[in-house]
Amino acid sequence: MTFARVALLAVAFVVAAVFSPLSSAGSEKVALSVAIDGAIGPASTRQLEEALDIAAKRDAEVLILQLDTPGGLVTSMREMIADILASPVPVIGYVAPAGGHAASAGTYILYATHVAAMAPGTNLGAATPVEIGGLPSLPGGDKDNGPAKDEKDATGRPAGDAMMAKVTNDAVALIRSLAELRGRNGDWGEKAVREAASLSANAALQEHVIDFVAHDTTELLQLADGRTVDVAGRKVVLATKGLPVETLEPGWFIRLLAVITDPNIAIILMLVGVYAIIFEFTSPGAVAPGVIGTICLVLGLYALNLLPINYTGLALMLLGVGFLVVEAFNPTVVLGLGGVAAFLLGAAMLLKTQGPGFAVSWAVIGPAAALTMGLALLTGTYVWAARKNLPRVGGEAMRGLPAEILDWQGGEGHVLAQGERWRAKADEPIAPGDSVEVTDIRDLVLTVRRRDAAKNGARQ
Repeated sequence: MTFARVALLAVAFVVAAVFSPLSSAGSEKVALSVAIDGAIGPASTRQLEEALDIAAKRDAEVLILQLDTPGGLVTSMREMIADILASPVPVIGYVAPAGGHAASAGTYILYATHVAAMAPGTNLGAATPVEIGGLPSLPGGDKDNGPAKDEKDATGRPAGDAMMAKVTNDAVALIRSLAELRGRNGDWGEKAVREAASLSANAALQEHVIDFVAHDTTELLQLADGRTVDVAGRKVVLATKGLPVETLEPGWFIRLLAVITDPNIAIILMLVGVYAIIFEFTSPGAVAPGVIGTICLVLGLYALNLLPINYTGLALMLLGVGFLVVEAFNPTVVLGLGGVAAFLLGAAMLLKTQGPGFAVSWAVIGPAAALTMGLALLTGTYVWAARKNLPRVGGEAMRGLPAEILDWQGGEGHVLAQGERWRAKADEPIAPGDSVEVTDIRDLVLTVRRRDAAKNGARQ
């Protein structure tokens, strides 16, 4: 019994010695960092969501959200703000590196973070929302493009600004609520929304828009140490001094999402997909165009599904492509022009909202429409030429062929044409031995005439 107890104690000692370093290493605190570099969109939302999930699972002390963005989509910005506010891990917003900025949507996100900081040589602001629905109006307006700028509505405001006023007031309410939540300057936040005001790093510190200015992440963690923040309704004192920083790199899916959610790329993917599938249908057995086309079409539709699109615009674009496809196989000109018009109108109406990096570029849409029209005309030309050169069949093939009279009585008899015996009739006197040719066929009866008469008629 004594020996058994000694053996158990020895085993316990070995297990403790082996696993204690692992447990202590696993509980070591760390600061995670994720960089949002570029326009705010669906890829940015997914990247932040994954980073917050990893930070929560690893019980990280803080998550450093490094921002360098010109802005982006309002929908994606609001999702990111909601994720930050619900995060169980404190988020430090850091505008970096030097020369970077957190403009437009980036300003709202910085206001939402638990601690806000900027690197020297950076700026933030210009947070005026840009909402675009339908076709843009021409400067000055006209009866076809909406009210002119000097027209007023019932409240005395410019008639075209009612929706914009609602959007702006909503944005002001959002940035003020975030300022109140984090104890920051709400007045300047409203000014950034209404007047597109901007601030440098030092000016933002003086205006109490950010908490401090830090040259790098080491200084950032030192200055954040000891601060008390409200994290999902509970007070947390940050212990960040000297923490190791681990950077979270975006995965392949997020990189792919960042590319295909550009509306111009999504439109090109859809066009490639549609035409590749059409080519597969017209040339069965090629396989590759069908596979590539299906992948491109699915990717394009998936990307558009993530963007705030106007489905009327998408329907018009698809209708335009359909008209151009029909034009290719049945040239009418009208369908071609209608298809181009529908495609361009749909492209103009496609996005409900536009932001930096998420605008339909006419430098892409124009050539795409021209190329589509060109392909339709080229295909139509080949189809038309092929129709003209089709071999004649049936009764059409019999016309003009020579025939040999076998027997004849009155105005009818039998002839030999193409090695076959046919009943025949004629509207002129014909005798056995005359050289005749077929002029028509009806109900398996040939109409013939003398060849010398045909030649004389041609000379006249």
